[in-house]
Amino acid sequence: MKAGQLKRRVLLQGGSIALLLGVHEIARGATIVAVRVWPAADYTRVTVESDGRLNSQQLVVGSPPRLAVDLDGIQLNPALRELVGKIKPDDPYINGLRVGQFAPSVVRIVFDLKQSVAPQVFSLAPVAAYQHRLVLDLYPQQALDPLEALIAERLRDASKATGRDAATAGSAPRTPTPPAGDPLGEWMAQQSTRPPPSSPPAQVLVVPAPVTPLPPPSATASRTDRIIIVALDPGHGGEDPGAIGPNGTREKDIVLQVAHRLRDRINASSVNGNPMRAFLTRDADFFVPLGTRVQKARRVQADLFVSIHADAFTTPEARGASVFALSQTGASSSAARWLANKENQADKVGGVNVGTHEVQVQRALLDMSTTAQINDSLKLGGAMLGEIRGIGARLHKPQVEQAGFAVLKAPDIPSVLVETAFISNPEEEAKLRSVAYQEDLADALMRGIQRYFAQNPPLARSRQL
Repeated sequence: MKAGQLKRRVLLQGGSIALLLGVHEIARGATIVAVRVWPAADYTRVTVESDGRLNSQQLVVGSPPRLAVDLDGIQLNPALRELVGKIKPDDPYINGLRVGQFAPSVVRIVFDLKQSVAPQVFSLAPVAAYQHRLVLDLYPQQALDPLEALIAERLRDASKATGRDAATAGSAPRTPTPPAGDPLGEWMAQQSTRPPPSSPPAQVLVVPAPVTPLPPPSATASRTDRIIIVALDPGHGGEDPGAIGPNGTREKDIVLQVAHRLRDRINASSVNGNPMRAFLTRDADFFVPLGTRVQKARRVQADLFVSIHADAFTTPEARGASVFALSQTGASSSAARWLANKENQADKVGGVNVGTHEVQVQRALLDMSTTAQINDSLKLGGAMLGEIRGIGARLHKPQVEQAGFAVLKAPDIPSVLVETAFISNPEEEAKLRSVAYQEDLADALMRGIQRYFAQNPPLARSRQL
């Protein structure tokens, strides 16, 4: 055999081996590396993370309701088996599940459901610390209304208060009624009993909030005879932990704790004789897309929107609290621009199923911000920044900064984003974990809200379902 022919044969044989190796690698499929479940009243999310993109098929079966999901090209492994033990008894949608090798290269997951669902199944490309993710979002057949959620929360509070009163008096349980002087509670009670439209409105008697005295209202202040609703937006959640401190503190946990403390203060407060009510865009550990946070606040006709975060930087030396408002023209500093870009990536990390229509709707919503909204946001931010300074907290910048935060783009709601401290700084991470600091911070934010309303009373308007 000639040298040239021998060389060609060797090359051909090497090419065949390479081709066979490539086919074997493709046939091997993906391997499951982690599974997670995020139950919430809004929806339950199940995430299957793998080292390669997964192909899936799903089938919804009724009576009893079940969801079957087939994962193609994989083998059942210990990581996937862990999914069974991650279902909690209080999950609103999943009663339990079974997982098994349905075919040589197909794993089937069967969800036994507590109610009929409208599932959304989609894939996410690798991002941040995550590899490929297959996401199963189990939504109720009829989407939850945030205003109804606010009503349900108030009715639960009223029921608890009534139960305590009954126990103290030693009387038999009676039909829950809202506390006296709570027009939101009265309105909710009317909704539950469906009285005639001509029912007279409740009289308003308000207990003042337990915060420090405020300056007297301006001459323009007047009663609005309505509920004042403040939307609180704890950042991140679920698949998106937010920033993580050097000792493992997660931003999503800290900001939810602060939001709960601020909620309690708001619900016990009033503005010019009108009771206040807090609405949380998330009240547990689950992910809410940026656009949905804005939509929720608008649905309940919030008077203010306060997004709560804990900043992080590439070095541990950065420290101090900050307050941000929206900018239509550009960021007020390079740091503000960097932070806005980072926060606006939350949807990619948290995982959002965005189709063409949803993108158009989201873009339209987030492009309607107005100069008046921004001006009011700057006033609110200034009031909050002054109160944060008043509790002895260090400020990263002495003035309200501005940047293009997507979550601040509600066109008709004064909106601010509060960075409570740098969680990447060990000293400030410890403060954020402290109950005392969280209480002080909630007090400061509450005083800032009331100081803003003292000078900028909300306009009178009616809220309807």
